[in-house]
Amino acid sequence: MWRRRRSSSTPGGAAPTGSAPTDASPVDLRVRVGTIELPNPVMVASGTAGHSTELSGYVDLARLGAFVVKSLHVDPWAGNPGPRVHPLSAGMINSVGLQGPGVAGWLGDGCRRLLDAGVERIVVSIWGRTVAEYAAAAAALAAAPPEVIAVEVNLSCPNLDGGRHLFAHDEAQSADVIAACSVAGRPLWAKLSPNTDRTAAVAGAVREAGAEAVTLTNTLLGMVIDTETRRPVLGGGGGGVSGPAMHAVAVRQVYDCAIAHPDLALVGVGGIASTRDAIEFLLAGASACQIGTANFADPSTCARLIDGVEAWCRAHDITAIGELTGGAHER
Repeated sequence: MWRRRRSSSTPGGAAPTGSAPTDASPVDLRVRVGTIELPNPVMVASGTAGHSTELSGYVDLARLGAFVVKSLHVDPWAGNPGPRVHPLSAGMINSVGLQGPGVAGWLGDGCRRLLDAGVERIVVSIWGRTVAEYAAAAAALAAAPPEVIAVEVNLSCPNLDGGRHLFAHDEAQSADVIAACSVAGRPLWAKLSPNTDRTAAVAGAVREAGAEAVTLTNTLLGMVIDTETRRPVLGGGGGGVSGPAMHAVAVRQVYDCAIAHPDLALVGVGGIASTRDAIEFLLAGASACQIGTANFADPSTCARLIDGVEAWCRAHDITAIGELTGGAHER
């Protein structure tokens, strides 16, 4: 029977053995995403914690498994017209348009402030509209400080050279981007889209192109229309749906990708607001997880979940959290 390998999630390749955890024996929360070891599996998701220390008044950013920076273009980018965000009954829909200061602007300000706050593990998300733009953003990160431990490549962007289809919906185009981003000189994570039936195939393609991990998943395409004005409520028209409304979709994406690529490190993201939500992603096959929309409702969510997953493991006699990765596949 198929069984998900845990070597990508547990440092050293195997979970420690021994007696059940007690209050005096803390759970080993360390995980491995590709070649990178993190002290715990909880990260902020790109776009939900700003470019720097915006959440520092609510959570110790240095305590996170890693801080994932809001997606950066090589150049400053103004983003979409407002309104940009609208609440839903089970989450939100947004069309921010990837506003940001550009890679150089971030290195000169946002990065410095994160380092001053003691953050030692930074994952920078980048985006582009052409392979060349992705490559330029990655190249601009080549001289980043060593605390920038990985580059997450946001592939849910329209390809101006390919009929405006999303890179993440095409294996060859996604692979081209990842190969071009190797100039960053850091491990690459590919963030994929749930809006296609080719996710597993794209995951395989980006892995072959050099990605150490795949982040699943980005937002679902959606739209809300104001029935009085008879126009979309967002300035950009449609937007991305996030929050609890997409949680089950994202878990399924991770589960299916873990079956297709049992040796590929996966990072789960989508609708996590509770300890149980995070544990679901690990059991589905993720080595780590990212918290997004929940940060808007409660900016201290990540700190709460770090404590929560440790308490959950202790209550379930788990000595190392890496033991959970892929557990839902075991027979």
